[in-house]
Amino acid sequence: MALLPSKLKNGLVYALIFGLLAGVYALPPDTSLNEVRKSGLLRVCMPPSYPPLVTGNPEAPGIDVELVQAVARKLGVRMVVNLNQAMGQDFNPRNWRVTRAQCEVLAGGVVASPTTRSFLETSPSYAQTGWALVVPKLPADIQGRRVGVLTGISGLDRLALSRYLRAQTAEVTIVSNAAEFVQGLRAGRFDIGVTERLLGGQISAREGWSVEWAAAELPRYPVVFGLWKGDLTLKRAIVSGLESLARDGEVAKIIARYIGDARAASLAQDHSPMMAPASTR
Repeated sequence: MALLPSKLKNGLVYALIFGLLAGVYALPPDTSLNEVRKSGLLRVCMPPSYPPLVTGNPEAPGIDVELVQAVARKLGVRMVVNLNQAMGQDFNPRNWRVTRAQCEVLAGGVVASPTTRSFLETSPSYAQTGWALVVPKLPADIQGRRVGVLTGISGLDRLALSRYLRAQTAEVTIVSNAAEFVQGLRAGRFDIGVTERLLGGQISAREGWSVEWAAAELPRYPVVFGLWKGDLTLKRAIVSGLESLARDGEVAKIIARYIGDARAASLAQDHSPMMAPASTR
């Protein structure tokens, strides 16, 4: 192009710019929000159980269920849940086999990892998850202690946790459910429990125990809602609804119902404010 006359060179540049602009305007319009409002339904894919995010209990359905219900009300529509057995098994949404035909929003264990963001749009985060220590009695030093581990269906990094526990020479017992986990701690068979942070918060609130993050080297993940790429009008409306709920204190109230006021406040201090700056959305 350096050998072309300047007028011809400028003409080619302008033609390229106008061509790109024409291509943008030729893209189909984003009708995602209009379609939700037209149907009157906000369809949400969730796992059957991922406490305390999704519980299966109509009286206390879970943090994510209540948050999405509240957002749906802000949009003037009704939430409909589509249960997906694969969700929550790991943090890679490509393995969940969820499609647009099933739902507009994914909730109940979605995290803002690079893998997730390569596949989905994500909402601002309202909390973090990761491995946590549930401690009936202080101190919480795990070195050489008897540890009950409840991995549940969470997709947290179990290999990293295993390496950490081996390095601490902990005496590890794997338990299969929350009832066994709690019973072992109550009976003193375990000195300390290890499980997912939000579930640990719920258990410790109910039992009057302490909960704290496990070692700093174990990864933590922002908890979010997932939306489909390109559904920007729906995403903006959901973000606006979440912001309104946060300002009104409703987000904190919902979380506190499941893990207690003090633990909800502690979780907020451990995590950045729920609403990210606009430049990061």
